[in-house]
Amino acid sequence: MTARTSRRAGGRQARQALRAAPLAKDSRPVRAGLEGGTYKPLTPEGMERIHQAALDALEQIGLADAPPSGVEIMTKAGAILGDDGRLRFPRALVEDMLSKAAKDITLCARDPQHDLNLAGSRVHYGTAGAAVHMVDVDGREYRDSTVQDLHDAARIVDQLDNIHFLQRPMVCRDIPDNREMDLNSIYASVTGTKKHIGVSFTEPDFVDDGIELLHMIAGGEDNWRARPFVSNSNCFVVPPMKFATESCEVMEKVIAAGMPVLLLSAGMATATAPPTLAGAIVQAVAECLAGVVYVNAIKPGHPAIFGTWPFVVDLRSGAMSGGSGEQALMTAGCAQMHQFYGLPGGAAAGFSDAKLPDMQAGWEQMCSNVMAGLSGLNMVYEAAGMHASLLGFCHESLILGDDIIGQALRCVRGIEVTEDAVSLDMMRSVCLGGPGHYLGEDQTLSLMQTEYVYPTLGDRTSPKEWAEVGKPDLVQAAKARKEAILAERSRAHLDPEVDAAIRARFNIHLPK
Repeated sequence: MTARTSRRAGGRQARQALRAAPLAKDSRPVRAGLEGGTYKPLTPEGMERIHQAALDALEQIGLADAPPSGVEIMTKAGAILGDDGRLRFPRALVEDMLSKAAKDITLCARDPQHDLNLAGSRVHYGTAGAAVHMVDVDGREYRDSTVQDLHDAARIVDQLDNIHFLQRPMVCRDIPDNREMDLNSIYASVTGTKKHIGVSFTEPDFVDDGIELLHMIAGGEDNWRARPFVSNSNCFVVPPMKFATESCEVMEKVIAAGMPVLLLSAGMATATAPPTLAGAIVQAVAECLAGVVYVNAIKPGHPAIFGTWPFVVDLRSGAMSGGSGEQALMTAGCAQMHQFYGLPGGAAAGFSDAKLPDMQAGWEQMCSNVMAGLSGLNMVYEAAGMHASLLGFCHESLILGDDIIGQALRCVRGIEVTEDAVSLDMMRSVCLGGPGHYLGEDQTLSLMQTEYVYPTLGDRTSPKEWAEVGKPDLVQAAKARKEAILAERSRAHLDPEVDAAIRARFNIHLPK
């Protein structure tokens, strides 16, 4: 009989001390880039059928409203401009551009430890959206979002282990000038976090100033091009099957500047996309394939994310139903199509129709975040903090979402079955002459933080313990953590000389 492993003194105190000790990044039970892909709502036959339908749509229907520059770029590559002004894409052209498209993308961060590799079915969670309101959890009210709110969101994201990137989640409504809003969105995000950032440009004419700002932050154009730490979220299409003319012009300029792009198609099933879940995916895939042609006709292999973001509408009211099971299914199906093409992809999950961080928000956020991760979605956008069907953002919910995503990532990681993991020797030693439980075993203590994920704020105390510590409220605990984070200086602040030069060149609205 194998000798029983020794028990450690201290019992519960030892376990609590071990759990409190920080782990190295590669030893954490969950982390950015875990491999998903075990959940597959689409059959192989279903994926092939969606693919063929998307190719038919591109050949037979095509897309309208490309800018003149885009028409020239895509017709030179082999697209056909019809008398009706629509560009159509022969199958051979699409297949040729798919062969040239980047299959393995790394999204850089200002701090290389936060770089995101999007190959295969590696999963990453982050924020996104264009909320126009902030949720006031104390007053249970909504107010206009500001540039300070965006900066604070970036600072919070910077300290959350399970939020891997920041795409601008809200609009700076206190800056009425769109050019200044775009530039301040970049500044507020970059000075809040060293993780990868996604931003948008309202008009093509604003891109040059934005790139100049990024060159100043990076320390020159060469440094920027070597490690572009900001990508462009680009709604290059207006579903159904039309190009967004100005966004396409933005896309052409950011590609020339070396900025990665998210090709974002955001149709709404029953409204701007077909009513069936499969049909909505077909249209999103067709529109993004047109984007693949566009990007690779400009610059073969330029980093582009296949951004199929079909949404669901509640037909009883016409409102978006982002927290629905149907939304979770469509997102997972889109992830499968990204893998079908071998392209890095992203879609929306984790946002809620609930107006506050309550039980409805919890079940809606968890459902789609878990399914997105299990499907192997590379970039899970809008995964935390987003409420009211994308109209409202909540700092406290962002913090609570970090716990939700930690559990979702644990589901993505799955169960490792090894000789040590099946624990037969330990079972013998504990059951045959041992204490009859595993609490003090060396393996139990050694695996405590690497096999299990513990919520930062989630309450697992007994009712007695909960009462003894004052019956803490989860949202108030999140608010306290928010205030603690924001009380510190931003870890992503710029060198004072660089910051002064930026403020001399641009009208920065955030106080020094």
